[in-house]
Amino acid sequence: MAYWLFKSEPDTFGIDHLRLRPQQTEHWDGVRNYQARNFLRDEVKQGDLVFIYHSSCKDVGIAGLAEVSRAAYPDHSQFDPESKYFDPKASPDNPRWFMVDVTFREKFKRVLPLSIIKAMPQITELGVVKKGHRLSIMPVTEAEFEILLYKARG
Repeated sequence: MAYWLFKSEPDTFGIDHLRLRPQQTEHWDGVRNYQARNFLRDEVKQGDLVFIYHSSCKDVGIAGLAEVSRAAYPDHSQFDPESKYFDPKASPDNPRWFMVDVTFREKFKRVLPLSIIKAMPQITELGVVKKGHRLSIMPVTEAEFEILLYKARG
């Protein structure tokens, strides 16, 4: 099992949206960064645990927990000319973009703020604490996952 942090804007799709979906499951689409895509396509696996991280909002930080319920498959929005994620260079025979399905596991009582995460001396490898890291999908070490989960449930 691996651990991940997936960023989202809660006004667009946050932990509450996921919780309210049928079977509390939704595809994680719209990733349009090659490094994040490679994580989704090559490394994120069914059963992995995911922190849902709210960004571009008042309460930036870790809001909840999800589980990958389906491994990578082609992101359908790349083929839809009406979608903001349309990619004219992608085709069903040669998809460029991938998504996974995630299932809601837990909403934390409060968002674990980025300011607290940055102040934790044990958290040094997580992309959101490193300068210049803007990926929407990033790995979390097992040790950091355990520390952050304990603090988020605090």
